[in-house]
Amino acid sequence: MTKKKSASTASIGGFSLSGSTSVRELVGQMRHAGLQATQVGQAAEVIEEMQKEKAVIILTFTTNLVTSGLREVFAELVKQKKVHAIITAIGSVEEDLMKTLVPFEQGSFDADDWQLREQGRNRVGNIIIPNEAYVKLEKALQPFFAKEFEKQQKLGRLLAPNEIIRDLGLELKDERSIIYWAAKNNIPIFCPAPTDGAFGLQLYFFKQKHPTFGIDVAGDLKPLGQLVLDANKTGGIILGGGVAKHHAIGANILREGFDYAVYVSTGTPFDGSLSGARVNEAVSWGKVSSKAKIVHVEADASIVFPLLAVGMLKE
Repeated sequence: MTKKKSASTASIGGFSLSGSTSVRELVGQMRHAGLQATQVGQAAEVIEEMQKEKAVIILTFTTNLVTSGLREVFAELVKQKKVHAIITAIGSVEEDLMKTLVPFEQGSFDADDWQLREQGRNRVGNIIIPNEAYVKLEKALQPFFAKEFEKQQKLGRLLAPNEIIRDLGLELKDERSIIYWAAKNNIPIFCPAPTDGAFGLQLYFFKQKHPTFGIDVAGDLKPLGQLVLDANKTGGIILGGGVAKHHAIGANILREGFDYAVYVSTGTPFDGSLSGARVNEAVSWGKVSSKAKIVHVEADASIVFPLLAVGMLKE
């Protein structure tokens, strides 16, 4: 759980289950079960301590998790103000918006992808996104960009990604949406790569007629840095890898690292990638404090994070 490894005298405990066992009780029993169950139990303990110590909690996740049913888990956490900031890829924002317009479908990992292409259906693992979703995304984003362009001209400056995402959230009425609740509760969503994905493609189309429209990509740095510097303690819940993960741990260099860090990932560290890097590697960079309480859960976040979220949502 921490960077120091010591011999454990605790015994392995078997599960004691019944039809009335709660999720919280199950996760509590995992702590002594061994293997990755123990890591899940430890992660729940670290997150509970983050909350008790009133740490500023930064949640990061990759787009595929919004493609999945975790979208509604994230939305509930933001609704109940259990996190203080989110860092994610712009794909998470576009897919959150798309789900307000068109439902995604259950598919198969073994689907015939050529057939899906012919049908106008796009596969993410065993999830299908119909082309209709991208058609409706365009119809939603083009007039939205027009409004943001007017705002840019009125203010005389480019807008930061978190400002644009907040404005987009204010336009929604879907209570299952992450950006809806983030805008409503004034929880910033930082995005270090806002020109990626379908969102970026729609930006490209808009800029053909409005070449001076732009995004202040560096505009998130000051509010994120200030959030980190003003915090008494910071805690990171890092699901998957990518630029969102690094943006969170990188910002915490400003305060000599996260005080708490929970990683949930299936990535491997042996190729030297940031996505696969374990928490202790970040200690060498000062991105996680050498005194931090840390856990790395080797698992699919779509399985593990709902279990952890239940603990976060308790009163």
